[in-house]
Amino acid sequence: MDALNILENAIRKIDKESRTRFKETFDELNRNIKDMFPKLFGGGHAYLQVIGEELLSTGVSIMAQPPGKKNTNIHLLSGGEKALTAVALVFAIFKLNPAPFCILDEVDAPLDDHNVSRFCELVKSMSNEVQFVFITHNKITMEIANQLLGVTMYEAGVSRLVSVDVDEAVEMAESA
Repeated sequence: MDALNILENAIRKIDKESRTRFKETFDELNRNIKDMFPKLFGGGHAYLQVIGEELLSTGVSIMAQPPGKKNTNIHLLSGGEKALTAVALVFAIFKLNPAPFCILDEVDAPLDDHNVSRFCELVKSMSNEVQFVFITHNKITMEIANQLLGVTMYEAGVSRLVSVDVDEAVEMAESA
């Protein structure tokens, strides 16, 4: 009975600590997404919302309202709006707990040029804390890179890696 009481007390203590940590992390992440979303969209707002009452078993929903639109289900947003909302969430998480690097694969593909520019500005501002590796075909996104790596097929079936240090290329162009 004593062992059972000790275990039950330990479980209650762990549950209480877990609820507290979840709530603190959730609130900070919510503040971050409220900050990131308007930067990416040039306005609007977004926030996170818990779905259930019990914090340890609840779900989390993201509510997004791009500028000029009503708050709707995420499924009613365009592909670009969904992509920017996801980027806002990922960047909000990175702001909460920065990793040394982040790989972004064709995140800018569904975006128009105006949204790509805002996306690039945010990547540049966050690159002081996080090293970004992005896979893209978008010229606007490529312009912010310090190092470009490309794959080309000079001969049929033979891929080659091409590397360009952007700063070095600019120096060479200016000296020529």
